[in-house]
Amino acid sequence: MKEKETIGILQFGCAKNLVDMELMLGLLVSKGYKYSLDPYNDEIKTVIINTCSFICDAEKESVQAIVEMIERGKRIILTGCLVQKHKEELKKLLPEVNNFVGTCDYDKIIEALEEKNYYQVSKEPNYCYREDIKREQITVGSSSYIKIAEGCYYSCGYCVIPQLRGSYKSRSIENIVKEAKELSDKGVREIILIAQDTTSYGLDLYKKPMLASLLVELNKIENIDWIRIMYSYPTNFNDELIETINSLDKVVKYIDIPLQHSNLEVLKRMKRPNVNYRELISKIRKKIKNVAIRTTFIVGYPGETEEEFLDLYNFVKETQFDRVGVFSYSREKNTYAYNLKPQIKSIVKKKRKQKLMKLQKEISLNINKKYIGKNIQCIIEEIHQDGKIIARSYRDAPEIDGLVYIKTKEYLTPSDIVNVKINKCTCYDLYGVV
Repeated sequence: MKEKETIGILQFGCAKNLVDMELMLGLLVSKGYKYSLDPYNDEIKTVIINTCSFICDAEKESVQAIVEMIERGKRIILTGCLVQKHKEELKKLLPEVNNFVGTCDYDKIIEALEEKNYYQVSKEPNYCYREDIKREQITVGSSSYIKIAEGCYYSCGYCVIPQLRGSYKSRSIENIVKEAKELSDKGVREIILIAQDTTSYGLDLYKKPMLASLLVELNKIENIDWIRIMYSYPTNFNDELIETINSLDKVVKYIDIPLQHSNLEVLKRMKRPNVNYRELISKIRKKIKNVAIRTTFIVGYPGETEEEFLDLYNFVKETQFDRVGVFSYSREKNTYAYNLKPQIKSIVKKKRKQKLMKLQKEISLNINKKYIGKNIQCIIEEIHQDGKIIARSYRDAPEIDGLVYIKTKEYLTPSDIVNVKINKCTCYDLYGVV
């Protein structure tokens, strides 16, 4: 029997997109294919490129990779959000590519591989998580993502996600717990719950928000030590969820809650929910001891005045978030905001982003200084031959937040969770000893 070829992979985009790639790889492995994380290897003839199309810069990154693979003479299987967004138009723009799979058609990856020309992109996205596929993890280390839902109920003015992923669809509590147990058996110590909106989890299946109930069940899994929640939309961040996060020992006291702006008029134009952000953040801090709060903001949204930006600046200064990400508004076709006027000039957006990030840098440094001399729980990420040990505190999510650099004479392994005494810091990172 002829051995099947090794397929190269290129992965772009968010953690939710990563899980889709891992599901596709699970199908590949089940059919006898091997895969390589080095698609640039000359021996690799076929490459799956899982694209991102959330904002313009993400599209450019995916397109550059496609062009490079074409120039290297690779056969390309194109999947993900870029394909779903541009559909037939992309076929015309990329005549060198003959195989396309949309966001909700990832389970057709084998057909795409084995046919010379293949196009499967659902006109109306209707994502369904294939529970029968065994994920092939390409992330290594102590942590793993679990997608608890896909799609979105909301239609924020700047966002294309509902057009790419469809309406909200939750997985069952039983299936999520089963996957978490399987990950724990592989040595994963931290599970990270993801969705476009985690706080709406269960509304479609159980007719009410069920994230708190899911956390209770996950907290019972023996070998899981940390449970982290990402992408918490503010609308359903209710008292039950706050109390559950506070009471469960394995749920890290870390809240990722994208707010996007503070000014009420901007939030109306963004079609964001009518939630009193100051009141919500105050309640979270009051009820969850030592909580770290991360958020994201958009500057330069159409019509944003200097006064409205100043409102945001003062909100960040007043609230003192532990972690902040700032994005310049990206004008996306087929969104409500695309035709809003006035559009803000790029130079203005850039200056506002820089000003806000400079403020947050100062805030972050002052917060980090408060940890000097204190102990903080950390999970070991990497151990280098030169003795350098890299960890993350419970206050830090993978890839997007800071790191903790450790010195110790103890024998440690990746995934160990240890108490680290902090002795110095920078704006974003901590340094300490076990």
